[in-house]
Amino acid sequence: MIEGFCLCGAVQWRFDGLPEAATACNCTACRRFGTLWAYDYEGEKIRVSGPTQVFTRGERNLGFHFCGACGCVCYWRLLTVKADGRRPIAVNLRLAADPTAVAGIIIDHFDGFDTFEDLGRDGRCVADMWF
Repeated sequence: MIEGFCLCGAVQWRFDGLPEAATACNCTACRRFGTLWAYDYEGEKIRVSGPTQVFTRGERNLGFHFCGACGCVCYWRLLTVKADGRRPIAVNLRLAADPTAVAGIIIDHFDGFDTFEDLGRDGRCVADMWF
């Protein structure tokens, strides 16, 4: 299990198990937020708690949740539930309480800016993205 929280601790997340990979996306939002995402479904492997404010991206049907006190982007969540009753969600691994717990997770690159395609892996892991 991996846990994370914002700078002031008001918003927390938990990822049960270890994500297969983290995604570095270059879309206009993720590039500005500087996030590394670990995906699953709300209430399954991912649980979130604490008060957030939401920035909504209508064209992608996403709500980016951030702490209203310290401003950290904590997670995104799909605005609607899918037909199977599940809601995709992703937590920001840069907020991991123990950075060593996520350091070895491999990075998947995603072009959310231009082609909206997976760009694959180049061998880097989360620890390589800290700087």
